[in-house]
Amino acid sequence: MNPPSHDWLPSLISLLGEGKITTEEQTIVEHSIDKWSASHPPDVVVFTESTADVSAVLAFADERKIAVTTRGAGVGYVGGCVPVHGGIVLSTARMNRILGVYPEDGVAIVQPGVITRTLQEAAHAVGWEYPPDPASLKECSIGGNIATNAGGPRCLKYGVTRSYVLGLEVVLANGKILRTGGRLHKNKTGFDLIGLFTGSEGMLGVVTEATLRLIPKPASRGMLAAIFPDYALAAAAVQAILNAGHLPSALEITDAFTLEAARKRLGAEVFPPGNAHLIVEIDGRPAAVTSELEELYQLLTSLGATFIERAPDEASCERIWKLRREFSYSLRDTGLTKLNEDIVVPRSKLVELVTFARQLEVDTGIPIACFGHAGDGNIHTNLMVKDYNDPGTRERADAALDLLFTWVLKQGGAITGEHGVGLAKKPWIRQALGEVSFATHRTLKNALDPEGILNPGKFLD
Repeated sequence: MNPPSHDWLPSLISLLGEGKITTEEQTIVEHSIDKWSASHPPDVVVFTESTADVSAVLAFADERKIAVTTRGAGVGYVGGCVPVHGGIVLSTARMNRILGVYPEDGVAIVQPGVITRTLQEAAHAVGWEYPPDPASLKECSIGGNIATNAGGPRCLKYGVTRSYVLGLEVVLANGKILRTGGRLHKNKTGFDLIGLFTGSEGMLGVVTEATLRLIPKPASRGMLAAIFPDYALAAAAVQAILNAGHLPSALEITDAFTLEAARKRLGAEVFPPGNAHLIVEIDGRPAAVTSELEELYQLLTSLGATFIERAPDEASCERIWKLRREFSYSLRDTGLTKLNEDIVVPRSKLVELVTFARQLEVDTGIPIACFGHAGDGNIHTNLMVKDYNDPGTRERADAALDLLFTWVLKQGGAITGEHGVGLAKKPWIRQALGEVSFATHRTLKNALDPEGILNPGKFLD
């Protein structure tokens, strides 16, 4: 990779025009970070407005061996869009048009800068649904969701982003434009290139258009929010719900540390006494939802819930989700640095995970808050670190993360279920993938990006 230089900047401006390129200091600062702790300034920020723009930038950069880091909304948690080699940040924020919503085909076609909530609202307007719902849906972009294969609470029933990507337009590192898939819901022609690019974290190409699967919007939804005396009872309830034949759209669990932080932020009366919280959401036809809510109420009561709130309609469900979305902010209010780890364990290991986390607290002195998607074993295991900027403290926190990730992998789990690897999890990638898998990743990277210009410095370097 060439060292940072502005020698090529006049040529790039001549290629795209001044209105799409900036070296303004505040913009450079804003595009040097995401929501993780790493920071590195790019030389320039390019605001592409079309596939042709993206193609021109990549062909230009590939010829000159200039680093290109693609950025969506910049709300990732692992440093995935931090331009650690400088060069060009390619922002897709201006490529934010919904090109069409087609209920007759069950698809929407969008540019990568479309905000996830905006697409959901467009689908709802015609009675359809785009199910993926990361917690940052009000600010994250579809391109970023595809880059990380984003999830969310409804993954249990509806799956992650990959389940909804039917077609992609991708600009390769050399500027060539690839199209794969399309408006068909079934298509077994060639390799699964859609799966290859979905979750590739900007290292194999730049998505410039996506054809996404929509489903009919469920006519009704309902929810129960239960308090349990301890986490073990709540975790046992998760398995009991599924064993009883229910398939909720969401099953969310919260531990005592997170509940206490939420009570301080939102008011002690918001959550009744108890050391675990469980959300169970279902959807479907109105009569079926009403009947199933009653079955689940009786089941949770029999499983030891000490308090159960019913939310039988859309408005009351949204009120509970609004509280749930406050959990991360509640943890930030503690004044501690939240290392937001999105590990995944087999669902049968939920209690063992929290037991391990409690022991890790004792051994390291670092509080740990656990909450998240119990239905698919994706629990946000947050190390709450005081004085994280102190080098010694950071070293201890990294050592604690190493213990956590090593334990998770030994249980057959994964070090990331939603956020991606980026920079944050780079030290553990070989352990997580294994040498043969890692080498295969490198082979694919070298084939599609032989000059190594796309998002360099991340986990394949």
